[in-house]
Amino acid sequence: MSTAADVAHLDGARSRPGRTAVWIRPERVKELSLLGVIVVALLVFGFLVDDYFSGRFFNRVTTSVAITAVLAVAQTMVIVTRNIDLSVGSIVGVTAYLTGQFASSNPSASPAVAIAIAVGLGALLGAINGVIVAYGRVPAIITTLGTLAIYRSWLISHGEGKTITADSLPSWVVDLPTRTVFSIGDLDVRVVFAVVIVIIAVLQIAMQRLRWGRRLYAIGSNPEAAAQAGLPTRRLVLGAFVACGTLSGFAGFLFLSRFGNITVVAGRGLELDSVAAAVVGGVSVLGGSGTLVGAFLGALLIDVLDQSLVRVPQVSEFWRNAILGALILAAVIADVVIGRRFRRRWSAEARPHTKVDASADAPDTTKVPALTGSEQTGEGTDA
Repeated sequence: MSTAADVAHLDGARSRPGRTAVWIRPERVKELSLLGVIVVALLVFGFLVDDYFSGRFFNRVTTSVAITAVLAVAQTMVIVTRNIDLSVGSIVGVTAYLTGQFASSNPSASPAVAIAIAVGLGALLGAINGVIVAYGRVPAIITTLGTLAIYRSWLISHGEGKTITADSLPSWVVDLPTRTVFSIGDLDVRVVFAVVIVIIAVLQIAMQRLRWGRRLYAIGSNPEAAAQAGLPTRRLVLGAFVACGTLSGFAGFLFLSRFGNITVVAGRGLELDSVAAAVVGGVSVLGGSGTLVGAFLGALLIDVLDQSLVRVPQVSEFWRNAILGALILAAVIADVVIGRRFRRRWSAEARPHTKVDASADAPDTTKVPALTGSEQTGEGTDA
């Protein structure tokens, strides 16, 4: 996502008399493509599986996708800065287990306290990742691969092989996944799903409209240029990891409420699901591009396929994993192809209208808005 380039392109299109340019952002193309793939998948499985379009299937998908969607959004906030967090599964396990211990030991405690504990623990673990990456200058993939093992090993040592069982938890924890906001026939819109949708919508608006969100995209697009422009890149990267950890902690609470029985291996493998959902949702692994809505659609597609393939007896568990891997590869290839097509189109549109005159040497300040004084120096440079 390049805000300045987008503004320049749109302003250039408006300045050409007699020419109407129909321009769609690459992210929107990917989101519409994903919606199309989801619809096609539903239609195909509708022919293959008896009683496929049922309220029960809808309720199962909307309940199970919540955890993956939150983690995909968390992963996206880090990937757009040209980093990655492979420890989200371990953070989910740690927060789910410790929150479960607290809830079982304090059954009369407020739900808000339990959620705050999960979110706070996640933020702390995310901050550890962020400090090492941003200030220690250790590559994110190495850092989070190490903390993945460290967090999990600590949980195994702390848990001593004990399991938190659903019957030891307060009823409000166990009943949360089945609580409904409203129903339309057999279709139930669960509280968990509604909360996740609200979170994604709020964060999407923040990423697009707030200066903090636009700066994350700027860092991912060109870290050197962002640093030279005076952006506090280290603090922004740290903030992205803290946000990722916070959302992972909330996902840990959702994991606890959905499954009830929590062991020391809880959340293992969710890091792959989060990365897969983000990449399939159109988030570029090179940073600087992608939306939270796209990550949510990627999580939804993966969950629909996973829930649907289980009902097709001819497809084994091994082939389900192979299909997930093929989806990731296809998403990366599509991201490269779409990006190249759009770059060629922009170049072709700009070339015939290029003019060389006496004012060509002067900077064009009408197309690309300059950073304000607060954006240039307001927070200092710590890159």
